[in-house]
Amino acid sequence: MYNCEFSAEDRKIIEDARLYHSSPAMRKRMSILWYKSLGYPHYEIGRLSSASENTITATIRSYRDGGLEKIMKRRPYRPQSELQEHRYLLKKHFSECPPSSLKETASEIEKLTGIKRSLGSVRTFLLSIGMHRRKVGMVPGKADPDEQELYINNKLQPILDKAIAGERHVYFVDAAHFVLAPFLGFLWSFTRLFIKAPAGRKRFNVLGALNAVTHDIVTVTNDTYIDAISVCALLRKLAAYHIDGAITLILDNAKYQKCRIVTELAQELKIDLLYLPTYSPNLNLIERLWKYVKRKCLYSKYYEDFPKFKSAISNCLLNANTQCKSEMETLFTLKFQRIRKSQIIPI
Repeated sequence: MYNCEFSAEDRKIIEDARLYHSSPAMRKRMSILWYKSLGYPHYEIGRLSSASENTITATIRSYRDGGLEKIMKRRPYRPQSELQEHRYLLKKHFSECPPSSLKETASEIEKLTGIKRSLGSVRTFLLSIGMHRRKVGMVPGKADPDEQELYINNKLQPILDKAIAGERHVYFVDAAHFVLAPFLGFLWSFTRLFIKAPAGRKRFNVLGALNAVTHDIVTVTNDTYIDAISVCALLRKLAAYHIDGAITLILDNAKYQKCRIVTELAQELKIDLLYLPTYSPNLNLIERLWKYVKRKCLYSKYYEDFPKFKSAISNCLLNANTQCKSEMETLFTLKFQRIRKSQIIPI
């Protein structure tokens, strides 16, 4: 047992630090010294401060040899993995060649460093350098991230700012083609379940326009195919819906949306058409609506005939902005996925 002499000044500092110091480790060390200054035996100090015998001994020895100055500078021993010496090499390697599993990662680490580690240790190391297991996304092969970034900053964001300010009605436009077939989803179940596959391959086509601010949904539907006539019908619907106020439609580059009949009618109705960069579905807000419809009324659901199939989709679109308003506000935030070239896996 170590004997220490505590000055009145030190006792005052120790008493304050054990209660108010920002570091939990420092508060524990000061508590050990406080109880030692009161004459408590080590076993009682351990009980009161929840410290081990080794921690108590090391703390008191440090105070005896160097006073509070040494205690304040003392840092607990934290052993580091040998892999930390190779963190920059491994970080660079895995940035260029992301592994698909911990087993693959462990094998790569052993090849590069000669160090063999368990899968648990490898996982801890990956987390320590900022890596996480993430699902790979998909981007069209011809998408241009730089062009998308310029489009967002110079065209899309300014028009959305006007919509938020109430100066303009902005709609995102796109078509979805729902085929009468099983949409397989995930279910919590005690055994694997199967969904019946209806006969035929009939399609229910929806040309939709989603208001960027109010989330109102305007649609034109048919059972055949979407063409320029369908787009013209949608333009007339929107013009009638907004008799006053400027309208801008944000569309992709489908040929039937850029043909002369559409552009001339838009000019006549004083509707501005703003086309997205090619291969940029991530910038079209209405794409999220189609995913919502599939999740809400199609995944893992069986419709015995085409009329019931169409009715389910139509009702989902009709009620989306009323029955699920809070969900719509979360889903349709005006934050778009920005894709950097460094995120695209090289060929």
